[in-house]
Amino acid sequence: MTALVLPPFVRLGGGALGELPAALRQAGLRAPFLITDPFMAASGVLERVSGLLHDDGFDVRAFTETVPDPTVACVNAALAALRDGRHDCVIGLGGGSPIDTAKMVAVLAVHDTTPAALKVPHVQDEPGLPVIAIPTTAGTGSEATRVTVITDEVSDEKMLCMGAAYQPRIAIVDYELTLTMPARLTADTGTDALTHALEAWVSKKASPFTDALALTAMKRIWAHLPTACSDPGNRAAREAVMQGAFEAGMAFSNASVALVHGMSRPIGAHFHVPHGLSNAMLLPEITAWSLSGAPDRYATAARVMGVVAEGASDAAAGEALVEALRERNREIGVPTPQAYGLNVARWDNLLPLMAEQALASGSPANNPRVPTAEEVVALYRRVWA
Repeated sequence: MTALVLPPFVRLGGGALGELPAALRQAGLRAPFLITDPFMAASGVLERVSGLLHDDGFDVRAFTETVPDPTVACVNAALAALRDGRHDCVIGLGGGSPIDTAKMVAVLAVHDTTPAALKVPHVQDEPGLPVIAIPTTAGTGSEATRVTVITDEVSDEKMLCMGAAYQPRIAIVDYELTLTMPARLTADTGTDALTHALEAWVSKKASPFTDALALTAMKRIWAHLPTACSDPGNRAAREAVMQGAFEAGMAFSNASVALVHGMSRPIGAHFHVPHGLSNAMLLPEITAWSLSGAPDRYATAARVMGVVAEGASDAAAGEALVEALRERNREIGVPTPQAYGLNVARWDNLLPLMAEQALASGSPANNPRVPTAEEVVALYRRVWA
């Protein structure tokens, strides 16, 4: 049996933001608390969303101080602001960080617990407040997932939290909100979405449902991401990448991610490398190491993405996929950890802890080839330069 968790109310496409009031009414919600970041507040997007709601008779208050890689302190500050009013739902507006913050705040508003107590292997299915996700980047897929990641700023651990409680009730997926994304952010979040799709496809928890979503997402994102980076106003490319990110989000939320994500989170926690960028740093070499665990799956991915002819052998297709991922990183300017400027001594000293944290997240266990801690350390060393 396959158990699926998906957002029940979705508005998808250009102009979808205008449907937010109608979507709230459809879900029986009246008093949203909006969580976003300083950029959204300064750029006019928050004002636009608040205006839509106020004009339709909704009472909305906002917290605007979320941070990249949301921390426990940030979550607690947003939770305190929510409790100053009377709210029946939480809106996350922005990239993955505001949406992840909104998810955790929505659970803590109802349940007397802490993010640390909610990290995997705990599964939080008992609901909190309903979550409405409005992504302004095309990559994290958080609008489609039952996952949130919160950083413990004391231990530098990115805590993976999972369960139906984090699944947004409403997803507003409007590619027009991504038209002003800079090239670096477009590349990083788009590669994050590609990683979601590829890892969902090769995950040991994959199903026919997630397979279909993962394959279409890979095809869309691979074809259109370079144009979205080089020609940011290209609506067709932006729409394709946004839809691909949404599909990839639904795929990995139900099939889980694997080794790339497991190894990526400690890099983000200890070195504050943006999540999509750390995924991109890892993706080619982790794929190369994982090939032997599912050669047919990786070969199919290569064929669907168009990096090899349909008649190529599985072995040739797998090697072509790895080389295409390396070439794509060069094309969109993904640096190695060394080139990014990370401190080599600190990197080396932290490798055992990073390997331990990667494996403890559970994601590597879904990989076609499951590493030991020593192998994770060796892979981090391989990726360094």
